[in-house]
Amino acid sequence: MANNPQSPNGNQDPAGSTQMFRAFVDEGTRQPQTSTAPGGGSRVGLIVGVVAAVVIVAAVAWLALG
Repeated sequence: MANNPQSPNGNQDPAGSTQMFRAFVDEGTRQPQTSTAPGGGSRVGLIVGVVAAVVIVAAVAWLALG
């Protein structure tokens, strides 16, 4: 635990910020869970999103200029 001079015991972190920071740092070092098909699903989603964005921009441009 962190040494906090303002705490009544002098050695406890009443807010638990040290423990929360350590949990955050430890979470960043873990390897992410991967699916059985590496990168397959996210690539399809990206392509669909780009196509949808192009269609929406084209429709807005057509309505604005038409």
